[in-house]
Order: sequence, then C-alpha cells, then structure tokens
Amino acid sequence: TVLRHDNHMGERKGVNKYYPPEWNPDKGSLNKFHGTHALRERARKLDQGILRIRFELPYNIWCNGCGNHVGMGVRYNADKSKVGNYYSTPIWKFRMKCHLCDNYIEFQTDPKNCDYIILSGGTRHNQRWEQQDNEGHAVDRGESSKMADDPMYKLEHGIKDHKRAKEDQPRLTQIEEMLLVKKDDFAVNQLIRKRFRVRNTSC
Repeated sequence: TVLRHDNHMGERKGVNKYYPPEWNPDKGSLNKFHGTHALRERARKLDQGILRIRFELPYNIWCNGCGNHVGMGVRYNADKSKVGNYYSTPIWKFRMKCHLCDNYIEFQTDPKNCDYIILSGGTRHNQRWEQQDNEGHAVDRGESSKMADDPMYKLEHGIKDHKRAKEDQPRLTQIEEMLLVKKDDFAVNQLIRKRFRVRNTSC
C-alpha cells in the first residue's frame, strides 16, 4: 500500500511513504512500527546520551595530531553529549575526528564566558584584536563614572579632546573634500576617463 500525501504547490516533490499491509494506525508511526528512530544513524548512540550532529568550528585551531591548521567554520560530524550544567544552562561536549588525520578533537561549551573551550586534541589559534595596536582607544570601564564624580578630571579630559580635535581638523577637512568629489559621479567618471587617455597616450 502506498499512500501519497498531497503537498502545496511550492514544494518541489511529494512525500511517498510505504505502509506495509500488516500496519494499521493503532500501531503508531512507521518508525515505531519498524523499531527505528526518526534520526536513523544519528541516534545510534542515543541510549548512551550521545547524538550525532553537524558541528562548525567556532574559531581557528591547530590539530595536535597532524599539526595542521583548521579554519573557523569547517564542519564535522560530531558526537554531542551533555556533561553538566552551569546553573540552569546545559554544558555540552562535542567529539569529532580531524579530517586530515586520525586525531580526535573535543570541544566543550563555556556558558559562563559565552565561549567554547578545547578539552583535548587541538590548540586554539589566538588572534586577539588589540585597540592600541590598531590606532584605537582602549575603553576604561571606570572612566565614565570618574568623569561624573570628578569635575577636575572631566575638565582635563575635555581640554585634551578639544586639543585633539584641533589637531585632526585639517585631516578631517581633507577627507570631507575627497568625499564631496566622489559624490559627483560625472566628475569621477570624467577624471577616470582622463587618466585612461593619458595612460594610453603614453603607451
């Protein structure tokens, strides 16, 4: 017996399910009737609390088995299991095999720091972004409260900001002029064509 379930026109194909003659609705779903799980092989170790999932690396790592670099976003078939709780949040462990060698890598969620930690098999490739090294300014968490409580510190901070604004004014003016030129599409196109003509003439 083959029962066809009609679907909406948006679906690309219908769903066909084979119902054997000995089956009837009183016996439950087909999975229950056949003694199988809906997730098939992924749920093979479900009695041990392990579910096979698709895991994506949260950051760059070095494999301790082969020493190769594995980039963030690479996906693996991983065994997911619960190993504890942080308050009411479950802590999950993921175990996967490196695609370049036979080494197994284990990750664990870190709800306290909203991160993942490597338990074994790999080393995290740290690529920290430092504000001072990128012409940025480190944020002092207590600065805002200090400015609110200390009038002299607020005045001194304001003088420094005013001085820096004066020093940066010529550069800001230059950037604004460049943006105004680029805003005129016709002028930009004319400039580019002129440069092309000069280059072709010189060649």
